[in-house]
Amino acid sequence: MSNIGDMIQQPARGVPVAAKADVVVVGGGPAGLSAALAAARNGAKVILLERYSHLGGLASGGMVLVLDDMWDAHQHEISVRGVCMNLIERMDALKLVAYPRENEWGRDPASIRRWSRWGAFDFHTQDMPHPIVFAAAFDPDAWKRVSLEMVEQAGVTLRLHSWFSQALVEDGKIKGVICESKSGRQAILGDIVIDTTGDLDVAASAGAPHSGGNYIMTTVFRLGGVDTEAAERYEREEPEAFAALDRQIKKVLGGSWGFWWLKTPLPGVVWCNCPHMAGLDGLQVTDLTKAEMQGRKHIHALVDFVRTRMPGFDKCYVVDVAPQTGVRQTRLLEGEYIMTKEDLAQRTRFDDSVARGRDYYMPYRVLLPQKIDNLLVAGRHYSVTSQAQKISREIPPCMAMGEAAGVAAAVALDSGVTVRNVDVSAVQKLLRAQGADPGDRVGRNPDVPELARSLAVNPETVETV
Repeated sequence: MSNIGDMIQQPARGVPVAAKADVVVVGGGPAGLSAALAAARNGAKVILLERYSHLGGLASGGMVLVLDDMWDAHQHEISVRGVCMNLIERMDALKLVAYPRENEWGRDPASIRRWSRWGAFDFHTQDMPHPIVFAAAFDPDAWKRVSLEMVEQAGVTLRLHSWFSQALVEDGKIKGVICESKSGRQAILGDIVIDTTGDLDVAASAGAPHSGGNYIMTTVFRLGGVDTEAAERYEREEPEAFAALDRQIKKVLGGSWGFWWLKTPLPGVVWCNCPHMAGLDGLQVTDLTKAEMQGRKHIHALVDFVRTRMPGFDKCYVVDVAPQTGVRQTRLLEGEYIMTKEDLAQRTRFDDSVARGRDYYMPYRVLLPQKIDNLLVAGRHYSVTSQAQKISREIPPCMAMGEAAGVAAAVALDSGVTVRNVDVSAVQKLLRAQGADPGDRVGRNPDVPELARSLAVNPETVETV
C-alpha cells in the first residue's frame, strides 16, 4: 500500500497525435485569443487550446469586466489598439460594452459623475476624483460570443475542454504539447508554440527558467436587482454616511479595491471585483479550493449585509460567481530581458518594443524564454519581476503582447527562422499595418486609421450605455 508522498510508477505508453499546425497557442484567455488571431490572419495554420468551455480567461471566465490600462496619461492617447479594439468594436455592435467618448475624457465633473461607477477612470493618479480616461466595461457573455466568432472567421482550429499536460521538447526546441481531455491523452504538434496559460505552464514544463510570485486572489461575482441610481445618489448626497458604510462593507468582504461595485452594460446588474484573499498560491489545488469556499462565504455575508444597509441594494441577489478563480500572479518567465519597476516608472523605450500598456512599453525579448527555441510567452506571466508584474498585468497589455507573439510567429514561419532570430522590425511594421501599436515610435501612430478616436466620438453610439 502506497502512502501520501510516495511515487507511483506507471508503464510507458504511446500518445496519439491528434492534430498538427504551424502555431499552437495554449490558453484561450485575452493573450491567447490575440495570439491565435494574429498568427492566423497572417497566413499561419493555428490551433488554439483552452481548458474551459469558453474563451476569454480572466476577462470572461474570471469576470474582470473592465478593459483598462490602455490609456497613456503622458501622451493622452489610447495605447492598446489592434485586436483589443476589434473586440470592443464588436461588443459595441451588440450594445454590450460601455465606454466614455473622447469629449468626456478628463476632469469634467459631469463626466466624472457619469463614468466613475463604470471604472473608466485613471486609478493610478493621486488626485481625487480620478480623471476619466478611455476604458471599456463589458458583458462577459458578449466576450465569449464575439471571440468565438472571431476565431471561426480567422480560420483558427479551436479545441476547448483541453487541459495542457506536458511540453514536447527535442534538442532544445519545442515540438508541441500533450493535453488531457475527455478524448484521453493526446499530442498536438506545432512548429511554434505560444504559452498564454497565465501560469507559464508550457514554458515551465519545457524547462525555461522562471521565478515564482504571489498576489491576492479573488472570487469575482455579479449582483442583480440593484438600483444603481439610488446607490449613486446616496454616495453623492450623503458622502459621510456613505464613507462610513463603505468601510463596514469592505470589512465584511475581507478586502476590496476602492470601488467594490461597478456598473455593467446590463441594467440593474453590477460586478464586484472582490473579495480579495492574500496568502494563497494559485498553483496549489488546496489553496484554489480554499479561495472558492472562503470567497463564497464573504459574498453571501456581503449580500445579507447590504440588503439591510445599503440604499439601492435592498433587493439585490447573486447572479453568478465567476467560474474561473481570480489568480493574478504565479510563475513568471525569466526571459531574454526581465522588465522591472524602474522600466515601468521611467517609461523605458526599447528598440525592439512590440507592445504597449498604460504608459509603458514591452520589448520583444520579454516574450522569449531562455534555452528553449520556437516558444513564445505572452500574458501576465511574461518576463518581469514580481513587483513590476503587479502593475503591468492588466488585460489590454496582455492582449497587445499576445498579438505581438502571433505576428512574430507568422513572420518567423515566412522567413524560415526561429522566433529568437526573427526580424523585429518586420514584426513592428506588420503590427502597425494591422492597426496595433508596438510602441516603437513616439506620439500617435500615423500609419493606422484613427480607429480608436473615431470609435470614441461616434455620435451614433453615445447613448448605448
